[in-house]
Amino acid sequence: MAEPTIEVDVVHAGARRLWRRSVSLPAGSTAMQAVEATGWLAGLSAEVSEPLRLGIHSRRVEADHVLRDGDRVEIYRPLALDPMAARRRRAGKG
Repeated sequence: MAEPTIEVDVVHAGARRLWRRSVSLPAGSTAMQAVEATGWLAGLSAEVSEPLRLGIHSRRVEADHVLRDGDRVEIYRPLALDPMAARRRRAGKG
């Protein structure tokens, strides 16, 4: 009998391009295993990969989070500007 599999999408919004790949994994796979299946780890910049920040459908998860069929694993990059600092700046200009 064939081992059950799940289909997940892995996405990363880089500074200049959007990366998206669908991968098929064994049931019980983790978010990190999905990222590794894309082959992108070597091409990610150090600021993105150290530490690797992951989410599923806009919610932060740890690398060992077990995936379900249809999940979208998102690789986040660091914020360019702290949201609180941006709000303070806008308030000061008003």
